Amino acid sequence: MSERRPRPLLPGRKHSWLRPSSARPADVPPSAAAPEPAETGAEGTGNGESSVVHAALYRDGRRVSTPASLADTFRELREQQDGMAWIGLHRPTEAELLSLAEEFDLHPLAVEDALEAHQRPKLERYGDTLFVVLRAARYLDDPEDIDFGELHVFVGADFVITVRHGAAPDLSGVRRRMEETPELLSLGPEAVLYAILDAVVDGYVPVVAGVQNDLDEIETEVFLGKPEVSRRIYELAREMVEFQRATRPLVGMLNGLMAGFAKYRTDEELQRYLRDVADHVTHTSERVDGFRQALADILTVNATLVGQQQNAEMRALAEAGFEQNEEIKKISAWAAILFAPTLVGTIYGMNFDHMPELHWVFGYPFAIALMGVVCVSLYVIFKRRGWL
Repeated sequence: MSERRPRPLLPGRKHSWLRPSSARPADVPPSAAAPEPAETGAEGTGNGESSVVHAALYRDGRRVSTPASLADTFRELREQQDGMAWIGLHRPTEAELLSLAEEFDLHPLAVEDALEAHQRPKLERYGDTLFVVLRAARYLDDPEDIDFGELHVFVGADFVITVRHGAAPDLSGVRRRMEETPELLSLGPEAVLYAILDAVVDGYVPVVAGVQNDLDEIETEVFLGKPEVSRRIYELAREMVEFQRATRPLVGMLNGLMAGFAKYRTDEELQRYLRDVADHVTHTSERVDGFRQALADILTVNATLVGQQQNAEMRALAEAGFEQNEEIKKISAWAAILFAPTLVGTIYGMNFDHMPELHWVFGYPFAIALMGVVCVSLYVIFKRRGWL
């Protein structure tokens, strides 16, 4: 039996079975390889029987085969002495994952995580296999929302398996990029892992730009006093929590990968690429932290402005009530003043034969004087009290 060549980052995988030795097939030119279907969000291959988006075999950085099924992929990979399989799946079934687990000795815990999804970003090593969980994101312009996807990656000595849950990320661009740079792809599965990490992190850039634009709009709306801005702040803050959960663990994950450079003899050029991804992740994580702080500040400012607006409205209502009270006072005062002569006139207007001062010569002047005295007295009293 021929012994398989160990990879720089991941040591050779041990199997419960041995691959039969065979002559190394001749290189297949890139033009002879079957065209790759786009790895989009459509589940399966269109026949409703499989969730395999694409599978291909590579040797020395070039595609040598495009198997039609997982069984063909397993068989051809056994025949390839120094080959690498790259299998992409979208929401696979339990049977498909179990077949992959049996073929590539995947750990049951990792398989369970890939099947159930909804995992936090993490990097785990199970023997000779790396299991990586990534949270991809894309910005949707029309609803101004962030759509999160989940990607699980199994990386072994001669295989890479990607399991997507959600529309993001689209890995067809990653595969095209790697096939266009065979010198990078020839570095093995760890180079594919780098390319996937790089694509996920690059996908954060338009999200950061979209969030920054949303923050600018929210700031304008806050100072314009729009009532619906509070809801928008809350929704964006909730998305930032999810975004932070997607980006912050990547910093530790990449630091862990870089810590193993010497142990696993990682290619120097690949080390530079991974350090560049780590820098971008750190920058993105810092931006997200800044967004959360900015949203907290905006929410505080909005609460202050809303409180000031409510205080102004309460002050206006109080002033209106005060003015209304003043008017009521004036009306009441004049009503009292006018009531006095009416009362006197009403008394003297009663038709009784025996009324005091009825035939008195000074009765009329006395009634008029009495009315005047009462009115003047009431006016002076109300004036001193500020009612008039």
